[in-house]
Amino acid sequence: MNHKMKQLILIFNIEFIFCLVKVVFHTEGRDMQHHEIIRNHQNYHYYSVDNCGNEIKFIERNSNRSNRYNTKDLCQSTFTLKHKRHGNQQFYKNRYFIRHSPIKEDRNNTKSSHAIHWPVKREAVVEGDLILGGLMMVHSREDSVTCGPIMPQGGIQALETMLYTLDKINMDNLVPNVTIGAHILDDCDKDTYGLEMAVDFIKGSISNIDDATDYNNCSKGHKKKVISGVVGAASSVTSIQVANLLRLFRIPQVSYFSTSPELSNKQRFEYFSRTIPSDHYQVKAIVDIVRKLGWSYISIIYEESNYGIKAFEELDELLSKNGICIAIKEKLVKDSGVAKKIAYDNIVQKLLTKPRAKGVIIFGSDQEVAEVMRAVRRQNVTGVFSWIGSDGWSARNLVSDGNEAEVEGTLSVQPQANSVIGFEEYFLNLTVANNRRNPWFVEFWEDHFQCKYPGSPLTPYNMMYAKTCSTTDQLSRYTLDFEDQLQFVSDAVMSFGYAIKNMHKELCNGQPGLCDVMKPTKGADLLKYLRKADFVGLSGDRFNFDVNGDGPARYNIIHFKQVEPEKYTWIKVGEYYQGELRLNMEDIQFGIKNPTAPESVCSRPCERGQAKKYVEGEGCCWHCFNCSQYQIQNPTDETHCINCPRGTIPDLYHEACQHIPEDYLKPESPYAIGAMSFSSLGILMTLFVVGVFLKNNDTPVVRASGRELSYVLLSGILLCYGVTYALVFKPNDIVCGVQRFWSGFSFTVMYASLLTKTNRIARIFNASTKSAKRPSFISPHSQLVICGILISFQILINAVWMVVSPAHAMHHYPTREDNLLVCNSYTDASYMIAFFYPIFLIIVCTIYAVLTRKTPEAFNESKYIGFTMYTTCVIWLAFIPLYFGTGNNVQLRITSMSVTISLSATVTLACLFSPKLYIILIRPERNIRQSMMPIRYSTINKTTGSAQSSMMAAVIVTAATCNENEKVIKNVSNENIAASY
Repeated sequence: MNHKMKQLILIFNIEFIFCLVKVVFHTEGRDMQHHEIIRNHQNYHYYSVDNCGNEIKFIERNSNRSNRYNTKDLCQSTFTLKHKRHGNQQFYKNRYFIRHSPIKEDRNNTKSSHAIHWPVKREAVVEGDLILGGLMMVHSREDSVTCGPIMPQGGIQALETMLYTLDKINMDNLVPNVTIGAHILDDCDKDTYGLEMAVDFIKGSISNIDDATDYNNCSKGHKKKVISGVVGAASSVTSIQVANLLRLFRIPQVSYFSTSPELSNKQRFEYFSRTIPSDHYQVKAIVDIVRKLGWSYISIIYEESNYGIKAFEELDELLSKNGICIAIKEKLVKDSGVAKKIAYDNIVQKLLTKPRAKGVIIFGSDQEVAEVMRAVRRQNVTGVFSWIGSDGWSARNLVSDGNEAEVEGTLSVQPQANSVIGFEEYFLNLTVANNRRNPWFVEFWEDHFQCKYPGSPLTPYNMMYAKTCSTTDQLSRYTLDFEDQLQFVSDAVMSFGYAIKNMHKELCNGQPGLCDVMKPTKGADLLKYLRKADFVGLSGDRFNFDVNGDGPARYNIIHFKQVEPEKYTWIKVGEYYQGELRLNMEDIQFGIKNPTAPESVCSRPCERGQAKKYVEGEGCCWHCFNCSQYQIQNPTDETHCINCPRGTIPDLYHEACQHIPEDYLKPESPYAIGAMSFSSLGILMTLFVVGVFLKNNDTPVVRASGRELSYVLLSGILLCYGVTYALVFKPNDIVCGVQRFWSGFSFTVMYASLLTKTNRIARIFNASTKSAKRPSFISPHSQLVICGILISFQILINAVWMVVSPAHAMHHYPTREDNLLVCNSYTDASYMIAFFYPIFLIIVCTIYAVLTRKTPEAFNESKYIGFTMYTTCVIWLAFIPLYFGTGNNVQLRITSMSVTISLSATVTLACLFSPKLYIILIRPERNIRQSMMPIRYSTINKTTGSAQSSMMAAVIVTAATCNENEKVIKNVSNENIAASY
């Protein structure tokens, strides 16, 4: 009881508010201000007495309406208005008649002229066991009056589609022995007015509460029909207002044209459903069209309503995600005429401030868009812009008629709908005479034939017709345009029909007629069956609601095209289904003189490799600039250039960094071939010398040269020649390690043996000047040990170096265009670590060579060693500047090092071994012991006989033989010879 009483209090509060609003309107004389038209309309003025005993004067009521409905309309609460213009009159919720106090004058004493009261409330009623409410935009919006002219397509045709579908449901006995009726009202495409009309739908829910059987409290026993559900409204704005009211009374609502995404929110609009898809999907389709056309800079005009604002919010977000910028965004005032012509002209002027934004999305209703097109014509910019339209104005004659040139080329999104089977024949057979249930049909008839129907009430829109309509006129499909989306109206009615059928089947157990459980129907239960409705509608398409209570997302892409000169038509050029756009670009013609899609971009794309500098405040406008020589455009930031890493250079278009081919000494290069040829020749020569020495191993020449150290020396020479092959291999970690060790080690072996030999000679002759005692460590075994110790230092240095700084291959970039594959020691002077110790040996060996330059003629090998050292120093002095001066040329640098090492080995081989080879091969007769000593030392001067001469003789013999086990005794005393050992 408490809940019902709250509903009763709520409805009375709503009634009072509407009455108060109307008082203000009448006080201001708003209706009289716009239509000061006086006419004696005796046939449509009559008097009656309501159930409360008041006498009512009816103005412009439809004569074919029964008194039952008149009486129902009269039972309203009244209030007194005191105003000098209206006297003591009483006004009612319905502004279509004026209730007077009981009239004292004679009814026949009527005045000859009366004002036209507009709008006139009318209702289309179809009796039934269950009643569906209908809220149709029969009239269009108008600023000067509440309701504008009749709307033939979205109004009258939509209303007749509802009636036609109800006829089909009842004829097919969809619900056994239950007829479904209708109570249809006109919202004039205004949200406030539509909300006022929707109050009628909740009266039945209130009037039958307990004993309050009539809400005017004037008569008892008159029960109003409870509205089971409401079909409508068309406009999203109106649907939102009505949905907020109907949910309070748990009345399900199904709209057929409302597409605002906000209505998908079931926490707010629990009882709202719709057969048309949400604009959420329409926005996606529009964005896909823009992308397909290659546009990145567009303008948006959107209606200042829930329909337009919500769509713009989603457009803004989705366009931004796809990198499409909005140049101009302008609002359209919802009510046509509130914005004057200058307002639409200003919108067009703002569009012209961004001339590169050729594409314009218009999300609005037909009346406002028509004004935009007229402004385009007034500004003489026809054909400048290309339009992408929403379903609110696509294929509407109101927009295109008279504006064909301005609308030409428009691409529009329209929910996919097929014709309602049989409806066209039904509608074409309607006349004013046979269609009494539609009180607005006579207005449609007058608008269509541009005439005044005999006996029809006067309206602001038929008063100018001088022609009288013929009662024999018939509608023709050639002069009549049918609304393309009437399927959604039919599906809305059918969804209620199938919901009631399923509800009846379950609750009434298939029992014909209404059972007590459905007297009346409960909105919450009906909503449950409504959302589960699944049927094939009168269009032949299967329909069911999605999880949000919306219709399936299916759209046609239509195009306004000039198919022939001065002949325009809307054609289908594609479709959007399940998130996929299919568009036939061949059928699209934006202008008969310029069929290709216009370019709608702020700035042309930069050339390849150029970066962008954006114009402040513009996300799609920029200037292009070139990156520098060694830069590319940043792949992740198109506004910056980045330097290519070392070892790479930009490609031709400065889009990517290309690797510079690795530069290293390849075996097939001329440098390598030359170096290896030289080394190979040296190896062959060295092997030849080794072979000769081995063959003549016991000859005096070989023995006198010190065989053991000579073989060590020859091994070092071979290693020096072998370094070349390590240097020409492609660098890697192993090769670099081998190069580092081998290059220094080979020199060490060679010069350690030379140092050992020169040191031995120097010590022998230094000792001979001081005493006759034989120097220590001059035996071959000792010499090898000393040479080995000298070499071990190099091995230790390399080992420590390898641990501290391991050898590895790396890329070296001396300039931006170089990519040298080298060993890490190559990049700096660290290679000198490998040569530091050999150079030290060379210097010491050279010093010894200088010190021993005055040795006796028989020991002239020291002179050869000296010459070798001098030449080696010259070679290395020339190599060092050459090595550091060719840092950018890896091939020349490696080749110079290779040749220098090989040249050093060649000098040593030639200077030290060529004299011996000469004796062994060419002068073998000199390869005897006597030839190893000069004649003056072959016999000892008898006259001297001194100890000094005796010591010298012993040294001569020892130095010549280099063998401590062989004693050459010739004209020397036994004591002196013994002393030499």
